[in-house]
Amino acid sequence: MSAQRSIVICGGAFAGLALAVAFRQGLGPDIPVIVADPALAMRPSRDPRATAIVAACRRLFEALGVWDEVAPTAQPILDMVVTDSKLEDATRPVFLTFGGHVEPGEPFAHMVENRYLIDALAARAGKEGVDLRATAVGSFDARADGIDVTLADGSTIEASLLVAADGARSKLRERAGIVTHGWDYDQSGIVVTVGHERDHGGRAEEHFLPAGPFAILPLTGKRSSLVWTETRSEAARIVALSEEEFHDELEKRFGLHLGEIKALDKPRAFPLGYFVARSFIAERMALVGDAAHVIHPIAGQGLNMGLKDVAALAEVIVDAARLGMDLGQADVLERYQRWRRFDTMAMGVATNSLNLLFSNESNLLRAVRDIGLGLVDRAPPLKSLFIRQAAGLTGEVPRLLKGEAL
Repeated sequence: MSAQRSIVICGGAFAGLALAVAFRQGLGPDIPVIVADPALAMRPSRDPRATAIVAACRRLFEALGVWDEVAPTAQPILDMVVTDSKLEDATRPVFLTFGGHVEPGEPFAHMVENRYLIDALAARAGKEGVDLRATAVGSFDARADGIDVTLADGSTIEASLLVAADGARSKLRERAGIVTHGWDYDQSGIVVTVGHERDHGGRAEEHFLPAGPFAILPLTGKRSSLVWTETRSEAARIVALSEEEFHDELEKRFGLHLGEIKALDKPRAFPLGYFVARSFIAERMALVGDAAHVIHPIAGQGLNMGLKDVAALAEVIVDAARLGMDLGQADVLERYQRWRRFDTMAMGVATNSLNLLFSNESNLLRAVRDIGLGLVDRAPPLKSLFIRQAAGLTGEVPRLLKGEAL
């Protein structure tokens, strides 16, 4: 049995905190787990965004003991409709509908407000004995038998493994010399929460407009979260509008099927792009979440892909520990990379293709895609496959995504 040092995770958002909890539960108390992130000092979270958590990732949160804390504030997606139209069209015919269950009584996704989930994860991490430090990783020095991690507060940790969970602009990825490949979409996603007169009934809507998808995602109460894609310049114009002018732009796209609507927070625009790290691992380092990959939100899979990284890496490391292996050695980390890289590339290709297919003014492409949507709508087995794929329940599924403890 090799002596194991600490595991250091850089990044205290969804992926970093979930991974820390999984490590503590799977590895036991003898291997210290440290999460370093200045944002840990900012609790409770004030993140106004919401995220679709697919069924497999909900099972992960159940296995980690987190889901019961956020379930009262989570809105199940009970069904979904897809339309394809131009902005000026008087009606938006429905081309595709999905029932919202992967198993009887199990919705394929829930909408969860970020602040509740982050706070629940941080609380669970504290209860599990994770060492939460509100400071950054300053530098690191990998060697054959370990990695020395120096934090911004001057402390140094002798670790077996360093995990980069520090987001799309990962400093650790950059310092490790891992390059990325991808491109900018010249699109931005406008995010805003909207209140409405009528109940949404748990229905999600995806309206494909020429500028990009306009998604209406149900929240608890008579509220919905919008993810609204526009060109970069148009998004900048829209979020800079007065409250009244913004309402007019919103109403053109949202419609009045849920009665009068009102923006409940200030709209914000986020640039959209696609990139994948050329390697998900370096010497004694693993990348998870946005540090490893960023995809278009058209399929709502970004965060869920990061949680799949968490489940795979946790399983790989816990299995290695039980075999007495060095947790940071190359062949252990290579197993993680093999597990996640193909799925990540496939999802990136799929979302990029969907964005190219739907974000355009071509009448020919519109006719082709509408025929395709109609054919899928008439093929229940194919729709069922799509639901299970979207829910994260196909392929080689890690134990945590099945709801099983490590």
